[in-house]
Amino acid sequence: MHIPTCDTHTLAVTPFAQALEEALRPNPSYDVSRWLYVPNTYTGYRYLLGTRGKRPLICVGINPSTAAPDALDNTLKSVERIALGNGYDSFLMFNVYAQRATRPDDMERNCNPTLHAENMAAFRYLLEQSQEAPSIWAAWGAIIEKRNYLADCLRDMAQLGDAYGARWYSAGARSKKGHPHHPLYLRKDSPLDPFDLSSYLLSFEKESR
Repeated sequence: MHIPTCDTHTLAVTPFAQALEEALRPNPSYDVSRWLYVPNTYTGYRYLLGTRGKRPLICVGINPSTAAPDALDNTLKSVERIALGNGYDSFLMFNVYAQRATRPDDMERNCNPTLHAENMAAFRYLLEQSQEAPSIWAAWGAIIEKRNYLADCLRDMAQLGDAYGARWYSAGARSKKGHPHHPLYLRKDSPLDPFDLSSYLLSFEKESR
């Protein structure tokens, strides 16, 4: 279990571009031709984790846990199954906030603007990888209510997605408040349904007032 020992504000955050450059180099721990893992060593935050392909499904959770190449946790195993089951050849796991924490309750209380900016650089990179309109699976569940800054991070993601013509989806039943279902415990043949992110953000904003 990963329990943050400090706020990311106290860490020297590696810029995404530098972390990506390092992740593209051969690594004795895993096959870089199969995996994208940024940063490519275990640290207190993670920008990206996924497999390489020509038609990826970008899955968006709240924050990363302990998963790594060839050592996926149950959530990411479910993500991979559902991505392949819906006709995608790969999956790319991204998170609204990049700090690792097995329990969302352990996430830092205040957003680290440097980490958020680099995380958005990672998201832009993912959007650029699709050869067609990017497919994004909203999969954060009600966990987005854990910290006030998470909705603001998601709004920044929505703007970037709009710029690239992204198509948003969800899988499984949504909560009474409209939150998209978390990947864990979904059937492997769960279909992806269109998800209106703009309407969701508006309703979420009204609910938070």
